[in-house]
Amino acid sequence: MRAPSIMPRPSTILARFLCAAALVCAPCGSPSMAAAAPAPAVPAAPAPTPDTPTSLLPADSITHHTLVLHGRHIAYTAQAGTLTLRDEAGKPAAKMFYVAYRCDAIDGHGGASCLGTDGRRPVSFFFNGGPGAGTAFLNLGAAGPAVLDFPTADPTDGGGARLRDNPDSWLGATDMVFLDAVGTGYSRALDDKTAPKAFYGVKQDAAAFAKAIALWVAQNGRAGSPHYLVGESYGGIRSMQVAWALQTQQSLIPDGIVMISPAIEMGLLDVTDNPLGAALSLPGLINAQLEREHRLSPASINEGYDFALGPYLSTLAASIPTGEKAGAFYADIARRTGLPVATVTKLRGVLDVSAHDVRSRDGRLYSTYDATQSIADPYPEGVDNADSPDPVLWGYGRAYGAAFAGYAADTLGFRTDLTYDLLNLKVNGAWDYRDGEGGLEARQIPLLRKLLALDPGLHVFVANGLFDMSCPFASTRWMIAHLPVGADRVGAYLYAGGHMLYSRPDSRAALTRDVAAFMAPASDGDAHPHPTHG
Repeated sequence: MRAPSIMPRPSTILARFLCAAALVCAPCGSPSMAAAAPAPAVPAAPAPTPDTPTSLLPADSITHHTLVLHGRHIAYTAQAGTLTLRDEAGKPAAKMFYVAYRCDAIDGHGGASCLGTDGRRPVSFFFNGGPGAGTAFLNLGAAGPAVLDFPTADPTDGGGARLRDNPDSWLGATDMVFLDAVGTGYSRALDDKTAPKAFYGVKQDAAAFAKAIALWVAQNGRAGSPHYLVGESYGGIRSMQVAWALQTQQSLIPDGIVMISPAIEMGLLDVTDNPLGAALSLPGLINAQLEREHRLSPASINEGYDFALGPYLSTLAASIPTGEKAGAFYADIARRTGLPVATVTKLRGVLDVSAHDVRSRDGRLYSTYDATQSIADPYPEGVDNADSPDPVLWGYGRAYGAAFAGYAADTLGFRTDLTYDLLNLKVNGAWDYRDGEGGLEARQIPLLRKLLALDPGLHVFVANGLFDMSCPFASTRWMIAHLPVGADRVGAYLYAGGHMLYSRPDSRAALTRDVAAFMAPASDGDAHPHPTHG
């Protein structure tokens, strides 16, 4: 979570960005196998012994259930288990935990009733972000057959959250496979000493997910299905990297990518000495204030974006304003965001959305992940940013961990003494953001440009919450506006909510409807349903 996922400089990310989700692909030969990058080498690891965490992982569990969606009875099979990832010598290196949901019949009419108009059934692969976040957020928050609902009277009350059937499950549109990254959830490496080099990095992680997806597709006979990747928060970066690894290492070409509150490019999330990053963060603050004033509308959202990418950005990029010009500039920002003029002036208009001074007002402490949600400020007098708790990251968002552990044991029959690691900060702290050993920080937008150019059938769906300041909608809009290829195949969708926009029932329902339309088979003569840009 910044969705649940964590990350603008690796230190700023944890405070700003537990953006957290998953993606897929369909089999097809890669354009140039000779040019395909080899999968990173995985150091040899010892076989599991009674003393290793993997020895506590039980055998796969298969259970059968029925879910009622919009009056239709969907019979489905759930499988909770692990996939074995091996090193170059063929020895087991990690166990990746997954939960798969497969439609068996709708209203008792047999397997054919689950198929689309083209006679096929999509399968979607989900992952969260962090790095270091498990996929319970997406499973129990957005798309799975069960959902964790928070009290209407106080959505920040994690202790009052309850599991129930999800009336907005994606099972009506796609089969689903939720995968936990190695070191998160119930996924474990066999050797903790070699795990960071083998799995905790942009490229290693993508290769591991690509291999796990390819294994699941082969083991379940789904090579002919449309494949989608669904990623949240850092899962946005992961989805692009996994799509590339699938294509170049596993010869599987994805049909589509769904990003929820994605981190798209790390450099766009850092406001330190970065006018563009500051400008892309500002609209979320403006939207939250408009919501409090009951003035939020499509026109006001666009006006806030235009201000941030226009006068605000040009002023920050120029010399620091002084005198009356500075006073007017800071007063305008304060009016738009609701922050005290003194705070804006002290920060010279550059608002670090994870900072206590920016999130604290009138005795309430607001969340970086949803600028409309707040708790009583435990430090109204002020405190170091590192000691300022985020209501989502350290509060009610944690409820997903225990809820999933209980759901896995009681409903899915997957019982283990292992702790479900919802947010592994050791993984987050060890993450290698480089593009290979000794390289520079990995870039994602150039990779997306290549994917869109190489795969003319690839479509991308990006969902953003209007009040998310960790992975702001403005970065999605800016990215699409600067794509030289395939921009018409990237749809931006805006929803009321924050990073975990799906925690709001109305937004969760709208997201499900939009994703179902996105995944529906195109009618004859149409390449694909055209996305609606937010």
